[in-house]
Amino acid sequence: MVFCAIIVSAVFFVFHSRFASARNAAIEDPPASASTVSQAPADLDLSREIDRIIAESDAAKARWGVFVVSMSDGRVLYSHDGETLFTPASNMKIFTTAAALDLLGADYRWRTSAYADAQIDGRGDVNNLVLYGRGAPDLDSKEKGSLPALADQLYQRGLRHVRGNIIGDASYFRGDLYGSGWQWNDLQWYFGAEPSALSIDENTVEVTIAPATKVGSAADVMITPNDNYLRLTNNTKTGDRDAPTSVGIIRDLSGNDLRVWGEFPARGRAFSAFLSIHDPALRAATLLKHALIARGIQVEGEPQSRDARQAENEKFDPQKAIELAYVESKTLGNAGRKTNKESNNLYAELILRTLGKERAAYAPDSDPRKNRTRGDDQSGAAILKMWLHRQGISTNSLAVHDGSGLSRLNLVTPESAARLLVAISKTGASAVFRDSLPIAGRDGTLSGRMTPEAGRVLAKTGTLTYAHSLSGYALTKSGEVLAFSILCNDAAGPSHPTRTIDAIAKLLAAY
Repeated sequence: MVFCAIIVSAVFFVFHSRFASARNAAIEDPPASASTVSQAPADLDLSREIDRIIAESDAAKARWGVFVVSMSDGRVLYSHDGETLFTPASNMKIFTTAAALDLLGADYRWRTSAYADAQIDGRGDVNNLVLYGRGAPDLDSKEKGSLPALADQLYQRGLRHVRGNIIGDASYFRGDLYGSGWQWNDLQWYFGAEPSALSIDENTVEVTIAPATKVGSAADVMITPNDNYLRLTNNTKTGDRDAPTSVGIIRDLSGNDLRVWGEFPARGRAFSAFLSIHDPALRAATLLKHALIARGIQVEGEPQSRDARQAENEKFDPQKAIELAYVESKTLGNAGRKTNKESNNLYAELILRTLGKERAAYAPDSDPRKNRTRGDDQSGAAILKMWLHRQGISTNSLAVHDGSGLSRLNLVTPESAARLLVAISKTGASAVFRDSLPIAGRDGTLSGRMTPEAGRVLAKTGTLTYAHSLSGYALTKSGEVLAFSILCNDAAGPSHPTRTIDAIAKLLAAY
């Protein structure tokens, strides 16, 4: 096992070294145009083999788009519908993270603050306490350096009594509650969580269902964390030992009423589902209240929340309020790694909105008199397309509607994705971006795929119903690094496009 680990590490080191050399060469030699596909004999053999893999695939009737470009000299080794539009699924995340890492910097951090309208008085009192979020994706109710640290700071500052309410303020971001083009039946699950400026615990809860000890009794339903934020109605029944499992879960999308129903067999094994919550800012305020009380700070009022419209009506301005305490998130580089390695939708959406908020002045048509209603999600999408354009990547027909790829309205080309991978390699964010990608056979969403090529393929996966994708880098046997994008749409029926996608990526690594 030690010997194998040394081999994998050595291959990965070679990949990094070759990538750095290829990046320098790519800076000096701009990539060839999409119409100029290499006619070198070895490259033509590669093209014929990719054509064969697609033609013989059980997903041959699906729409395929593949683009492969050398990082060393910019030649296009292969293009099949490289300029055709496809739904990228989670390959949208490489667009979001690349632009954000370059424009905001890998060391960017989010700040979450506790504000009051005046300093703590001599008795340790304040009126209302405002928990103000700026889009931190990793604010956590249990982690020591997160929400508990905020409560500790407030106690150390002398706070002993909140006469009014705890207000969770999510007004930093303006825009739609959900991503444009998200499907309604995705919204109750963890991957459809609301991207709030004041997010907490990734805006999800775990719901575990297990049979009761007595047949006929309601099944056991447990919510974690158990903070009574979700209102549970349990209409389940524990059935006979051999009864089939037929359990349903639904959360009211405009609230936090959760209903579980159906029959659970007495011998059935417990299972868990991860659900999103509504109004994360209210839950964050609730959890802060609990944390303050646990430290001996009295809170008379109730948790509340407000969005950008409400904050404007109430004329709350953080620039004029008193910041009593704050915590900072981990870096954007760390967030980008979680976004791409784990394909975390919430992280991607918060990164896109942060990009739109922090770099709004650079967005096309950024005159506030013309764009009063444009949300930070829309600004982020505009800035992303601007960044692509500045890298020489055509954006005329691209459609960017969210940062995560959950939207069915996103449209990109395989060439734009591959060219993006070349472009980010020319920036100071190159190493951080590359390290954010899943490694075949090693970690992230590729940990169980292409294990014989462990360490030789670094790529972002993507999956929606009828849409599958993989875009990243492959280290060939000759030591050349290739940037590639494989997009497959309309793969219906019993087909398994992932096998075909992996076969193409393996071929590149074996080239």
